[in-house]
Amino acid sequence: MWSNNSAEITPGGLLLIDKPKDFSSHDIVAIARRALKIKKIGHSGTLDPMATGLLILLVGREATKQQDRFLKLSKTYSATLTLGQETDSWDACGRITAEVPVPELTQKTVEQAAKKLSGEIEQPIPFFSAKKVQGWPMYSLARQGQTIARKYSKITVAWTHICLRAPDTIDFTVHCSCGTYVRALGYLLARQLGTVGHLTMLRRLSIGEYKVDNAFDGVKLKQTPAEQLYERIVAV
Repeated sequence: MWSNNSAEITPGGLLLIDKPKDFSSHDIVAIARRALKIKKIGHSGTLDPMATGLLILLVGREATKQQDRFLKLSKTYSATLTLGQETDSWDACGRITAEVPVPELTQKTVEQAAKKLSGEIEQPIPFFSAKKVQGWPMYSLARQGQTIARKYSKITVAWTHICLRAPDTIDFTVHCSCGTYVRALGYLLARQLGTVGHLTMLRRLSIGEYKVDNAFDGVKLKQTPAEQLYERIVAV
């Protein structure tokens, strides 16, 4: 158990975590609170359960006060897009809602499609997302089967790597502004190529200057003594 007094004197800062698959960002925060015996922990941007990679935990009062600054940092992701099937969530966790043949593609065709989605673009916000509509998360309304008007937001995208790995499979890396849904980029890219698709892999490589290469393995978070975790906390 923690107490307000113990939380006040506990050293704070940033704990970089490599989030494992099938854990939500909330799960990792809850595990970290128990492991570190401190209640005041936030994070710098949600990762879907399917996704892996860098999650920055903001530990302690002074760190959590600066959450907005970290949320606004740009991010880098690697992803795999599987073409031919679209899901309601635009990733592998969803239910298949459409199947469309995949045209014969070339590496050049894929690169040209990505180029059209570079710079400042409008992204459609997935219905299965935490974006709120009239105070309710969109995923909550979507699960109830309610009709939701499509929402859009402006983002900035740079495709740093893209590869047609198989006739129906594209690997890519993007550097993007905060608020980007990489699932939406996969959706848009598939449509540009004359078909549909969904993400089957997503990994966050960096947030601002912080990189997943320097992160602690989230699988080990539960079993690691608090003093060892505190040794990995860096100053804000």
